[in-house]
Amino acid sequence: MRCDVLTLFPQLLEAFRRTGVLGRAVESGLVEIAVHDLRDWAGNRWGQVDDEPYGGGAGMVIMAPPVLRAVRAIEAMDPRPARTIVLTPRGRVFDQALAAELAQAPRMVLLCGRYEGFDERVTAILEPEEVSIGDFILGGGEVAAMAVIEAVARLVPGVVGDPASVEEDSFFAGLLDHPSYTRPPEVEGHAVPKVLRSGHHERIRRWRLEEAVRATVARRPDLLERHWNEYTDEVRAIVRRFAPELAARLGRDGR
Repeated sequence: MRCDVLTLFPQLLEAFRRTGVLGRAVESGLVEIAVHDLRDWAGNRWGQVDDEPYGGGAGMVIMAPPVLRAVRAIEAMDPRPARTIVLTPRGRVFDQALAAELAQAPRMVLLCGRYEGFDERVTAILEPEEVSIGDFILGGGEVAAMAVIEAVARLVPGVVGDPASVEEDSFFAGLLDHPSYTRPPEVEGHAVPKVLRSGHHERIRRWRLEEAVRATVARRPDLLERHWNEYTDEVRAIVRRFAPELAARLGRDGR
């Protein structure tokens, strides 16, 4: 997979693409992350890519012509089709399902706004996908782009050494993750659950599943509503134990 990032601050992504699991994926060629400075397409000697908004108001707006030139040039760098994405608060909320969808694409082109965002004609002309990582405001799209790349890259075969660790992550199966423990066996009176030290694989699997359901019921019941029809009979049975009223309603509603 190739990820092209268009930004005014390319230095923000330099350490990101060289670090940890993602850095190893880049080194091995499983993922390519190309970072592009929007000012390279400014079209003037000052590198200016923003201007005051028509109609007045605070802040500056990124001009459309440099962005259009940049995106077209970047798309031409690789013959494979790209999913072009603008990171914006008004976009589709990014989740694991969208990450899985994007992981099937050979390329992503991510546009990181700043200031008051892009001239609206960028969206009108390029018709990119609009994606948000949540209902809050950041100084720019770079952090959002890194979140998208990290989530998507983990789903590219070979990036994470043990595929089971991806399958057990929170949200992968519509549940939060189960608690995890390591040495020492006791910390300030808090011991590791005995079942995890039993060596009984089926009991451990069942405990982890029950704890994942318990956490989801307590902290993210909205996930149960969204994924009820996708759950196995085993998961539904556990939900009925922990939240019988919610399970009964979801079963009636067929949601």
